[in-house]
Amino acid sequence: MHVELFGKTALVTGGANGIGRAAALLLRDCGASVTIGDLPAENPAAAARDMGFAGVPLDVTSVESIESALDAALDPEIVIINAGVARFARLLDTTDADWDLTLRVNLTGAFHTLRAAARRMAARSGGSIVLTASTNSFDGESDLTAYNSTKAGLMGLLHTAANELGPYGIRVNAVCPGLIRTRLTQFGFDDPNFLKPYFQNIPLGRGGSPDEVAKAIVFLASDAASFITGAHLFVDGGQMAAKFGVWNDNMGEFDGQRWIRKPV
Repeated sequence: MHVELFGKTALVTGGANGIGRAAALLLRDCGASVTIGDLPAENPAAAARDMGFAGVPLDVTSVESIESALDAALDPEIVIINAGVARFARLLDTTDADWDLTLRVNLTGAFHTLRAAARRMAARSGGSIVLTASTNSFDGESDLTAYNSTKAGLMGLLHTAANELGPYGIRVNAVCPGLIRTRLTQFGFDDPNFLKPYFQNIPLGRGGSPDEVAKAIVFLASDAASFITGAHLFVDGGQMAAKFGVWNDNMGEFDGQRWIRKPV
């Protein structure tokens, strides 16, 4: 995939790993001048050097840190709001601390990043913001009460921001990934007993890669999506279209990583 982003500046939060890293690389390959922001523990400067662009420490729970990252990225025309955390626990076992942290990062952090970026974009009448939401914005997957709540909240932020910021020439969209292979989900990909029933409900029969999500992000960020705002794009192999499941042992075989259709 290639879109022209030459002359554009971009900031990717949570950009040192996973989906954020893939998005930053593709933005760079399309010609943008990219800065990644991530927690100091992720060593974003070193990660960025390895990838050929700039990296700055960024804690999205701090408004000052967000403003500093935006300054370092030279008031970017493209902002990818990707930083996030997930804490696994049943609803009855979710602690106040885990709830508060997840909201501070995933929802309040996204709000503060979007507001700060949009204020700068409004002053020059243009820009593009892409949120990393989730299929969990729309369902209630077990053990992820706080995460699901924040990702659902991003839909309200998305719709309101698109409505209010459109007159300033600012587009706001979201990607909603399904199960994507990252370091946070690798434990699931390492367990065929988990994957087989999970992927039964995905028409394409497999999980996704960060690169596949990055392509959707860069499309939405680019002028190729110039008349798209307030939209969410599922990148889930069809999971949200398959209410009652797709695959079974009669029609396919599971090879440990994906379902493969048997010859007719």
